[in-house]
Amino acid sequence: MGIVTLSSTMTSCNNKRIEYPAAPQDETVDRYFELTIADPYRPLENDTAQATKEWVEAENKVTREYLDRIPYRQKIHNRLTSLQNYPKMGLISLAPDGRYYYYLNKGLENQSKLYRRDSINGEGKVWLDPNGLSDDGTVALKGITFSNDGKYMAYTISRNGSDWVEIYVMDTADGHLLDDHIEWAKFTDAAWCGDGFYYSAYDRPGEGKEFSNANENHRIYYHRLGTPQSEDQLAYTDPEHPLHFHSAYVPDSEDMLFVIGGGDGFGNSVMFRDIRKTGSDWKVMEPNQDTEVNIIDIIDGEIYFTTTYGAERRRLMKTSVANPDKTNWKEVVGEQEGVLTSAQRTGSRLLLTYEQDAANRAFIYNTDGSLVNEIKLPEFSSAAFSTSDRNDDIFYRATSMALPPTIYRYDAASNTSSVEMAPEIDNFNPDDYVTEQVFYTSADGTRVPMSLTYRKGLERNGKNPVYLYGYGGFNVSLNPGFSPNRVLWLENGGIYAETNLRGGGEYGESWHEAGTKMNKLNVFNDFISAARYLIDEGWTSPDYLAIEGGSNGGLLIGATVNMCPELFRVAIPRVGVMDMMRYHLFTIGWNWASDYGRSDDSQEMAEYLYSYSPLHNISNDGTPYPAIMVTTADHDDRVVPAHSFKYAATLQASNTGDAPKLIRIDSKAGHGAGKPVSKVIDEYADIYSFIFYNMGLEPR
Repeated sequence: MGIVTLSSTMTSCNNKRIEYPAAPQDETVDRYFELTIADPYRPLENDTAQATKEWVEAENKVTREYLDRIPYRQKIHNRLTSLQNYPKMGLISLAPDGRYYYYLNKGLENQSKLYRRDSINGEGKVWLDPNGLSDDGTVALKGITFSNDGKYMAYTISRNGSDWVEIYVMDTADGHLLDDHIEWAKFTDAAWCGDGFYYSAYDRPGEGKEFSNANENHRIYYHRLGTPQSEDQLAYTDPEHPLHFHSAYVPDSEDMLFVIGGGDGFGNSVMFRDIRKTGSDWKVMEPNQDTEVNIIDIIDGEIYFTTTYGAERRRLMKTSVANPDKTNWKEVVGEQEGVLTSAQRTGSRLLLTYEQDAANRAFIYNTDGSLVNEIKLPEFSSAAFSTSDRNDDIFYRATSMALPPTIYRYDAASNTSSVEMAPEIDNFNPDDYVTEQVFYTSADGTRVPMSLTYRKGLERNGKNPVYLYGYGGFNVSLNPGFSPNRVLWLENGGIYAETNLRGGGEYGESWHEAGTKMNKLNVFNDFISAARYLIDEGWTSPDYLAIEGGSNGGLLIGATVNMCPELFRVAIPRVGVMDMMRYHLFTIGWNWASDYGRSDDSQEMAEYLYSYSPLHNISNDGTPYPAIMVTTADHDDRVVPAHSFKYAATLQASNTGDAPKLIRIDSKAGHGAGKPVSKVIDEYADIYSFIFYNMGLEPR
């Protein structure tokens, strides 16, 4: 397959002057210390208002008419459908009932089903099918946890992509559903203890404000099976810190309740108490949220955990349950060259996963810190592991840019891995493609890594279409990973470029902090430098460069387009944080202040946020902008759609040239997680059609 250049007639028919809907406005003006800022599209923050609903309907009509006129959109949709139609298997996990559970989507099912095997080599049978929970596949199965006696399985679901979850309970003997039902829970699973479980929840929100109002006072409750939620016992609350998160962890021994606190720093607090003793005192292991502490388990009276304390790339430590104060913390495995990303029990040993230059490595250690083996992973890949303290079985899923997620079973005795399930995709051969990692220099001289994936034999002729993706925030690393949707881009001669910007976690906490608060411009400069590198090295040119990012990455796209619109042909800011002055006022936006800072912190902070806020820096002097398609969804309660609404309305009202400035507003969808396969295909058919068309290219 390849691409051809469209005739001038075909490329111009959709780029005529578009008549955009008029957005509701008012005369709102805000004051931030000495800074006065107009916010004319403030009415769009009310997503349930009739005027907003009418504007959304009108915008979707304009966008739909534009996209549906692209002559090859349906062919793209067909190809994406065939690329998605392959079995996608999740990790195999041993549960306390002695059975093995895993997720599997046989192809085009909107949601993956949960399967169960009675033995490791037994036949898998459907145990829970979330596709039957809604007519359109918009109810997603978020997670499962088992009681330690194996009798019950709790599962969480979300509706329409929302962060709100509900908890249900099944009997593992025959699969019947118990009467127990928990509502308005958020950022939680069920932490089993005795004949019930702990969970975290907020108060029931006001009607009509379920997906926009700020969430405050995250509490931990204990639910006893067979009782209504109204009788659940309050296990922990912190009214002095209403913007903190609180999650519960109970080890298999069911003797301790750990409370993990977050939301106010780069790390988390940890406290615990003995729940076998009524009224026992809390023991504080980590009092503040400046240090990461991730509990693994209690082994022989000692708490094993990973931490950034004294090691920005994390290390493995332990401390006694009797006296967990920092003065008693002992190092088990010291800080390594790579970043320690996870640690878990595997039989009587520990499995530690590291990332080095964005790719994963995995090692097995004894609990005394002595190295046993390294698990050899595919080259430049990422991996996730399933282990148990009940046996030595290790399953892992490895993937790379051109390797579909493959399930492996690791044999500790021989230190070898065997393939459990390797998917095959229609008319796709991974060996036809190559991924290389390059390093480029950012504006301040920092060396930044980027991976490039493309078909073998591609030439650097300056005309290759490039899809440049970045994120750069919240200590999130971009590791190698496969996307069937991306295959369409690659097989049409495109290059997929993924850059590991500062603000992420690829090189430890200093790399993260270098992209936060008053250093946030480093992230945008890193991304702009990536684009210039691709152009200067002959991979592409501005006429063939598309950029995309979601959430914090949507902020990235909006900011860099404002800074250097001449570098890009197409921009796709998805579910982005676009109003940096007011982001903290909606749902859990306040939680992002540790990375961004807030407009009410200080005059200096307000001015810095204002200087790059995508909404507030759109040009209006005729500077040509690339073609832009904003994406959001009506049930996004992570980054509320008001960000994208106000940004798109401002774009459309500004003088930024004739290239289209569209907004695609999905219905019955959220921030992205749990989206049905059918909606994923629809969205990427629109994205790729928009990109190819505005580059003047026709995919074949």
